[in-house]
Parts: sequence; structure tokens; C-alpha cells
Amino acid sequence: MRDGTTPNYRHTLSACCFGYITQAIVNSFAPLLFLTFQSEFGIPLEQITLLVTLNFCIQLTVDLLSVKLVDKIGYRPCAVAANLFAALGLVGLGTLPSLLPDPYIGLLCSVALYAVGVACWKCWSVPSWRRAPSRTRRESWQTSTPSTAGAACW
Repeated sequence: MRDGTTPNYRHTLSACCFGYITQAIVNSFAPLLFLTFQSEFGIPLEQITLLVTLNFCIQLTVDLLSVKLVDKIGYRPCAVAANLFAALGLVGLGTLPSLLPDPYIGLLCSVALYAVGVACWKCWSVPSWRRAPSRTRRESWQTSTPSTAGAACW
């Protein structure tokens, strides 16, 4: 830093830890609703299970393509984009199937949106997390979160 002080990673590390929790919610939410999608929209279960495959295929593709983008535009815009895509996907999951003529297309679009968000999140959080000293990582997690849901953070 310019003034000779050590950088404080507390906010970055807190964002990373809460991102782990968000990622877990996003990746677990749609499978919890499979039977609801089947009964509510009449979509066959075989078709619904393809949502998980789509989710992870998009995540892998975006992971591969976004590495250089993160280095080029920086971590902060990627963090904002990750949260925006994840939020849009989750909101879409609740609204798009009812708004579109084919509910399955709404589910596909929603899953695609939040898959991009999760992949973007991984591309900025892992390098950010690793740059911080290990002591700072432990302190950040212990003071920023009252639960142990993301103990994997440290």
C-alpha cells in the first residue's frame, strides 16, 4: 500500500466466505424443487434432471473462458457480475417458468443464468482468497460469520 500499511483483506475474505454459502444455495436449490417442477408444470423428471447437467456444463465452460477475462477486467467487476447472475437466475427460477409459454425453457434460462454466476464467482474468489495471509483468512472467517456452514473457507 502507498502509506506503508499492510493490506486488509477482511472485506474480500468475507465476500469469499459468503460466496461459498451462496454457491451452495444456488447449486442445491433447483434439485430440491424437482418434484415441484414435475407436478406444477408437468415436465417429465428425465427432462428436469438435465438441468443439473446443464448447470455444470455451463460452469465448466465459463470457468475455462473467464480466467483471462478476470485478469483483464479485475476481480471487483467479476464479483458484481457473479452476484448479479446468481440473483437473476434464482429470481428467474421462481418467475420464468410461469411467464414463458414453455415452463421448461424458463427453467433452462434460469439455470443458465445462475450457472454463469457461480462460475464467475469461482474465478474471482479463489485467487482473492489465496492472496490473503492464512492468519487473515482464519480471523476473517471467525469474525464475519456466526455459523460453521462454510468452514471449508479456512
